[in-house]
Amino acid sequence: MSKIGLMFDRIRWDEKSLIRAATKAGVDLNLVDSKTIYIDTSVNPEKIIAEYGEIVIQRCVSYFRGLHGTAILENSGIHVINNFNVSLTCGNKLYTTLALTKAGIPTPKTLVAFTEEGVYKALEKLGYPAVLKPVIGSWGRLIALVRDKDSAQAIVESREQMSNALLQIYYLQEYVKRPPRDIRTLVIGDEVVAASYRYSPEDEWRTNVARGGTSEPCPITNELENIVLKAAKAVGGGILAVDCMESPDGIMVHEINSTVEFRGLYSATKVDIPSKMIDYAVGVVKK
Repeated sequence: MSKIGLMFDRIRWDEKSLIRAATKAGVDLNLVDSKTIYIDTSVNPEKIIAEYGEIVIQRCVSYFRGLHGTAILENSGIHVINNFNVSLTCGNKLYTTLALTKAGIPTPKTLVAFTEEGVYKALEKLGYPAVLKPVIGSWGRLIALVRDKDSAQAIVESREQMSNALLQIYYLQEYVKRPPRDIRTLVIGDEVVAASYRYSPEDEWRTNVARGGTSEPCPITNELENIVLKAAKAVGGGILAVDCMESPDGIMVHEINSTVEFRGLYSATKVDIPSKMIDYAVGVVKK
């Protein structure tokens, strides 16, 4: 069997479980710590493939580190899970929204502005409350529930003082009336392998498990399966966490993650997610 690489910048529970699953399956998993390596872009691609493997599972927590590493590896002919275009799209909330909208996937109404003046105009159009998110980020960080114009001004003025060009891209979404939960699903290839409800912790409206949210199993209905698979296809497919909300008009997709954290989903569903991920990578090798 060909060597499979696992590129990371932090060994979390998720990576440890993947290592155990690979060992159990007899897979030669090559561990690559992106913090300690360098890659010579002028080297013969065959040498890079020999060093990293024909397939690399990209697990970097850092979006930009993982994205640039993926670009170099793919340029050498290595198949990366997930590929560059998928990672680029899913790592940016605006790019994800554009892909979902183009594919006709229900998603929260989204407006984008680039200046203070534009933000206030957008909020008047969108209405309060609204949700302001950074275009790049995870774990619910820097996401704000904008309840009125005063809170909008405080948030925008703070952002304008930060030396971060990405925070001057104002990604605004409608506040969807939903139960105090969302749905985390995991797609591997063409299968929805697991789904869980994620509930907000006390005194918190965000449902991220990283912020103290709790999970319980969610049934994979035909409606959920169909919309999730369409959403995964819209961004390019692979191993993806597709997050959904139960709106008054039905299920809508609000985010897709390409570097999936699955500990909460595994705990809630007991689905052997690490083994399924390794099996998927082995299947890619065999094609």
